[in-house]
Amino acid sequence: MAYAIVVFVFAVAIIVARVYFNMRKVKQDNSSESWDEKVIAGLRQRGYAPFNSYPVDFFLALPDEAAVQGVRSRLETDGFVVDVKPLENDPELNFSLHATKSMRLIVPDMQELGRKLTAIATEYPRAL
Repeated sequence: MAYAIVVFVFAVAIIVARVYFNMRKVKQDNSSESWDEKVIAGLRQRGYAPFNSYPVDFFLALPDEAAVQGVRSRLETDGFVVDVKPLENDPELNFSLHATKSMRLIVPDMQELGRKLTAIATEYPRAL
C-alpha cells in the first residue's frame, strides 16, 4: 500500500512539473518579439544606427496591370521608388512590384508601414 502511495505522489509530481514547464513555454512564446522587432534588433547588432535612414525594400505580387498602376501611384505618392517586372511562373499573379523607400529603422514606423502596404494589397484581389 505504501508503495502505491509513493508511485501516485511521484506521478502527480511529474504531471505538475510538465504542466508548469508547458505553461512557462507558452508564456515565453506569447511574449516573443514580432518579426519586425527581430529583424531590426539584428540589424542594430550588426552596427546599423537606429536614427540613420537606410533603403528598405518591399515586394508585392499583383494580378494585373490595373492593380500595378493603382499600387504604383499610391506608393510613389508616399515617396517610394517603384519598379515592376512580369512574373512568368504564376498564372494568377502576373507582376512583381518592388518598392524602395529610405527610412529609419524604428519598429513602430516599420509596423505601421507594413499595415499600410497590407491594406493597399488587399484592395486588389489575389495580390500578395
